[in-house]
Amino acid sequence: MSKDKKIIFFGSGEFAVPFLNILRDKQYSVVLVIASPDMPAGRRQILTPPPVKIIAEKSGFKVIHDLKTENIKNYGADLGVVADYGKIIPQTILNLFPFGCLNIHPSLLPKYRGSSPIQTAILNGDKETGVTIIKLDSQMDHGPIVTSVKLTVDSLDAQELSVKLARIGADLLIKILPDYLTGKIKLCAQDDSRATFTKILNREDGRIKWDKSAQKIERQIRAYYPWPGAFAEFVVKKPEKKSLLIKLIKASFTNERFNALPGELIVKNERLYVQCADEALLVERLHPQAKKEMSGQEFLRGYIK
Repeated sequence: MSKDKKIIFFGSGEFAVPFLNILRDKQYSVVLVIASPDMPAGRRQILTPPPVKIIAEKSGFKVIHDLKTENIKNYGADLGVVADYGKIIPQTILNLFPFGCLNIHPSLLPKYRGSSPIQTAILNGDKETGVTIIKLDSQMDHGPIVTSVKLTVDSLDAQELSVKLARIGADLLIKILPDYLTGKIKLCAQDDSRATFTKILNREDGRIKWDKSAQKIERQIRAYYPWPGAFAEFVVKKPEKKSLLIKLIKASFTNERFNALPGELIVKNERLYVQCADEALLVERLHPQAKKEMSGQEFLRGYIK
């Protein structure tokens, strides 16, 4: 039976958690979890375990951080399952698994290989994206496709879209595992000529340039929530006139056009707007530096009026 096969799970971030949870809940034999090491986090740089490690230890799974052949070979695992691991697994490790390693990737491969497929789909205004399960090889997101499923992007931000993709991906993994382990699924090679690649994000990617259209800036706000965040400096009047760094959490399109410079804040009918290259965006949620997140109206009362 497929549930008798021993599985090693590779994962670190939030996206990976539902996959480990569903393997546990469906009573698959997860013999080891390999996650990234604890890293400093927050303003105080407190050493913090990755989300998968927290769940794994609560579930009673053994967790290690070293990607070494001897650490893995001793478990005699049949299959590897990889989600949001963040590292390329070398072929020498992949060869240890009789059934290979399945990787769950949040895009419709070969489109959007790499580290930021969810953010890129939103930035590009894609109407749909999805989850693809592939059998890993030594190249990044390159292996043959096992299966995939589509999802409508709508007006979701990156965090919301990630949660939905993880949920449908976890269901898809459990659905196909029995057939995969019994050889009933025919794998399909990716068309490398159609492959596109996404970049590793850094903080400066979130800096807003107001000479862009309102549509592009609204996508940037959704794509980069919660990290790196879409941010800009604004001149405010309270408690004194000064420049303030602000992350924009949520904004929406309007038909408003003001006689204002791009990046200028405007107040109309107790609402806060920011002018873009064409139209203005209505600011619904924002986060001033060193303060709590607040609504546009709260910010207006505290910093503008």
